[in-house]
Amino acid sequence: MKRFKKVFVLLIVTLFIISMVPVALAEEGGKININTAPVEELVKLNRIGPKYAARIVQYRETNGPFVKVEDIVMVKGIGPKTLDVNKDIMTVE
Repeated sequence: MKRFKKVFVLLIVTLFIISMVPVALAEEGGKININTAPVEELVKLNRIGPKYAARIVQYRETNGPFVKVEDIVMVKGIGPKTLDVNKDIMTVE
């Protein structure tokens, strides 16, 4: 009976891990479009919390879309360090 429980638990854990692989791969390959992403998606960027995410949205509503990723530093409070840690995961497509 103990062996059956161990096998059953192992099977459940394995199925859970297998079911999460597509989700992990989808998030890994996708970039965040700073011209269209809502606050909830922008907070996934490094060093960007809800306050700065809201500023990004406000900036693009006021000034139009970003032309290039580097333009994000024009948002108050976002500087070169934040750009550097995020430039590979952001896009302006």
